[in-house]
Amino acid sequence: MFLKILIAVSLILLLLLGWVSVQHLARLFAARYPQFGPAREEGGGCGKSCGCHGGSCKRQPE
Repeated sequence: MFLKILIAVSLILLLLLGWVSVQHLARLFAARYPQFGPAREEGGGCGKSCGCHGGSCKRQPE
């Protein structure tokens, strides 16, 4: 039982570390090749907690 919990926790931490590594590599790539534009951050686009109405996106004040 303890071994299964340890494996599950380790797997979750490894997946998190992998995702952070992918984000870091994307930022490095964007800095090295600026002609491709900035790296897209998660939650930065239209439809993620902003006021989208009929094709326009305006940030709501925080």
